[in-house]
Amino acid sequence: MHPAATVPTLLARHRIIECHDCNPDVLNDPARLDTILLEAARKSGATVMGSHFHTFEPQGVSGVVVVAESHFSIHTWPEYRYAAVDAFGCGDSIDIQVALSVLREGLQTDDISLAGDIARGLLNGSRMERFRVEPVRLVEDERPWRERFVEESAWGIQSAIDIHGCDPQLIRDAEHVRQFAVDLSDHIQMKRFGETVVVDFGENERVAGFSLVQLIETSLISGHFVNLSNNAHIDIFSCAFYEPAEAAEFSREYFQGCNYHLQVTLRK
Repeated sequence: MHPAATVPTLLARHRIIECHDCNPDVLNDPARLDTILLEAARKSGATVMGSHFHTFEPQGVSGVVVVAESHFSIHTWPEYRYAAVDAFGCGDSIDIQVALSVLREGLQTDDISLAGDIARGLLNGSRMERFRVEPVRLVEDERPWRERFVEESAWGIQSAIDIHGCDPQLIRDAEHVRQFAVDLSDHIQMKRFGETVVVDFGENERVAGFSLVQLIETSLISGHFVNLSNNAHIDIFSCAFYEPAEAAEFSREYFQGCNYHLQVTLRK
């Protein structure tokens, strides 16, 4: 008899949510957005740790709710009645359908969809075997990302970077993690807003480690550093273009990772 195949498990799931035809007054109100995102996080099963929102001139809001399971974030364009929302949570801990229902009602729209569901940090049992996952594109397209970004009039570009085999000392150093957000922002030429938030979640060994959130002028940088696997999961969302591969290689070098897996999504 052949031994049963080991079913890979995941450390986290990253959901990409597209919200169109929203109420523009809501999209430009940081207090209301804070309330909506907090409600979406709590009702979907997340444990809220705090939130931070920033208003841009002449309009638009970026905000993040830090949860014990990871984070919820939102970036709005009131002039286009559009919001980009991300929900990042450990395993299957977040009920995404409940979150979508809260967002639909709060943003006052019927045009909301789950545009992506990305597995982050796939593991094989207790071993840190890495499952190689090829980048996914909705259509076969070998054009450079800058060309696609311009020609498709994308709202923004999002990179999910999984770095494997990081230096254990570096990902456990809060100041190094905090400085990474500053240096990465400079590297991709993005202006930071507010202080970098770095939180150590240590209750669950499977996901224990630092999480970071940094608002930038064009949206958000977040990161999750897993002590169990010595892997780092970095997300960069920006409505201004940057080169995803350059950001990924910079991040790998910063934490002395062995390799990385990059998945890029154009937000429309």
